[in-house]
Parts: sequence; structure tokens; C-alpha cells
Amino acid sequence: MTAAPPVAPTDAFRKLDPRIVGIWRLATAFRTLIWVPVVFVAWEVAPVPLPLGLIVLPILIGAAISMLLVTPARYRAWAFRVGDLDVRLRHGVLWRTESVVPHFRIQHVDTTHGPLERWRGLGSVVIYTAGSVGGALTIPGLAIAEAESLRDRLAALSGTDDAV
Repeated sequence: MTAAPPVAPTDAFRKLDPRIVGIWRLATAFRTLIWVPVVFVAWEVAPVPLPLGLIVLPILIGAAISMLLVTPARYRAWAFRVGDLDVRLRHGVLWRTESVVPHFRIQHVDTTHGPLERWRGLGSVVIYTAGSVGGALTIPGLAIAEAESLRDRLAALSGTDDAV
């Protein structure tokens, strides 16, 4: 097992790994595949005076728009920065959010790797903070080595060193 390159503090915001776009598109497709049968069953149980196609078509169009337009915009909106004093996260297409977590507020840091992320060699870093509002922040779509390095760096900067 090789050591991951260190994640050094920098003033520049960093982007997520571009492979996350494919995972987000796949997740949208899976959600769509779940909703179409649900709509069909609901239509059968309580028929409405519309053809089934007019009910399913908006779902399919919405999924296509999400996969082709919203997902790339979501990727472009995501950025994070690890500074000397804090971690900053920016995300959101319509409603933009910027979160600032001072290192001293970090309780512990985890990495997670869902099945789709593992398949593509990606992972997420979850930062747990003191306090109840926004108690956990996630940086998705990082290469596994980068996620593990970032987790270890944040644990060291926070003084907890209890990364899991």
C-alpha cells in the first residue's frame, strides 16, 4: 500500500474528481427507475383521466434535464479549500452554500466509499463538528487516496487524530 500524497494548505479552492459526475448521473437514473414503476402502480390503483405516458413523460424529461444540465452545473459549483485555520466548502446550483469550519471545531473525520464510489475509485470525507447545526459536512467525489490523505490531514489539523 503506497502512501497518499499530502494535502497541503492552500488559498486556492479545489474541485472534485470529474468521475463524480458519472456517479451522480447514475444515481439520477436509479431514482428514475424507482419512480416510474411507483407511478405505474399508483396509476393502476387509482386511475386518473390521463394516459400513463403523460404522467411518466415528465419524470423522464426531468431525469434527462437533471443528468444533462443540472449534474454538470452541480459539479462546477462544488469546491473546497483546506486553509491554515479552517476548511471551506462551496456548493449549490440554485441555492449556493459556503460553509466554514474552523479546525478547532472538528470533532472527528471519516472517509466513506459507497458501492458506486468504490466502483469508480472515489470516496467522500465526512467532517463532524461541534454543535448541532450542520454537525456533519461531506466532501464527495475525491479519489480514494486523496480522501484518505485529506481525512488524515484534517484530523491532524484539528488535534483529534482519531480519523477512522
